Amino acid sequence: MLCYTMVQKDNIEKAKKSIFKVSEEPQGLKVKGYDFENEFDLEKFLKQYGSTGFQATHFHKGFEILKKMFIEKKKTGKDMTIFLGYTSNMVSSGVREAIKFLVKHNMVDCIVTTAGGVEEDIIKCIKPFILGDFRAKGAMLRQKGINRIGNIFVPNDRYCDFEDFMVPILKELYESQEKEGKITRPSELIRILGEKINNEDSIYYWAAKNKIPVFCPALTDGSIGDMIFFFKYKHPEFRVDMADDNFQLNELAIEAKKTGVLVLGAGVVKHQILNANMMREGTAYAVYINTAPEYDGSDSGAEPEEAISWGKISQDAGHVKVVGDATILFPLMVAGLQKIIESG
Repeated sequence: MLCYTMVQKDNIEKAKKSIFKVSEEPQGLKVKGYDFENEFDLEKFLKQYGSTGFQATHFHKGFEILKKMFIEKKKTGKDMTIFLGYTSNMVSSGVREAIKFLVKHNMVDCIVTTAGGVEEDIIKCIKPFILGDFRAKGAMLRQKGINRIGNIFVPNDRYCDFEDFMVPILKELYESQEKEGKITRPSELIRILGEKINNEDSIYYWAAKNKIPVFCPALTDGSIGDMIFFFKYKHPEFRVDMADDNFQLNELAIEAKKTGVLVLGAGVVKHQILNANMMREGTAYAVYINTAPEYDGSDSGAEPEEAISWGKISQDAGHVKVVGDATILFPLMVAGLQKIIESG
């Protein structure tokens, strides 16, 4: 037999008032997703993200900011300077092709990336990376000479082939340094790599062709750094000038009439671009796509509001951080912006 405790009538009424509290009607979009009953329409699909909620709505906001940036660039040319930053895993993955598309069509004015973001583009022009498994056993892969980046496999011979391509370039730069006393900048090295690979699949082929500077503040953090390390054993006088590139990056931001920022991933590329824009009291547009949390105080996870406090993003800027996997989100954005990008 069930026993119920008698609740006083006054307490019942209080409970009802608490549960059925009178509400005010908020102003805003009605939450609604895409209607799949009709023939699929990409433009409508992406627009509907705006009323879907959660990170889909942030995705839509980022998409709209990029649309505004790119349209402004198409209309004004160099009056809108767009900074693109991405981490090496973007190039490890198929996001490389979306980045190349932007660079080929002159939609960015400056690139900041990491060593892996440079070398892996060149390596892929020689031999492809292979889809693998996140759960593949490290010891087994090591025995087979296969390196793993997430669920992407990179056999070690890729780096051997890259060394064959890279070392003669280092020798040329060293001879030029010895003869003329000119120290190579990372951006010069990347431009030469793009020219020498001479492959339209390459991001840096198009960057060199379109005279888009590529800055790599972490040049030694990868295979390129390993090669420079071994090269300096034979040629200890060989130098790479990081300071001059930093000066040119900051100067580009200072001299720009207006700037926009797009960062895929975080870390040094995000910090370097935003620091440059701090020199001008902040960028007019900022879109981040990453999965880094803000709770450890790192710049990687920092929200745009934190950058506003430093003067890296202007106080009236259009800005958003989209939390999610850029391999899913960014190609969708580029697909939606394709007509704008390709327009004359």
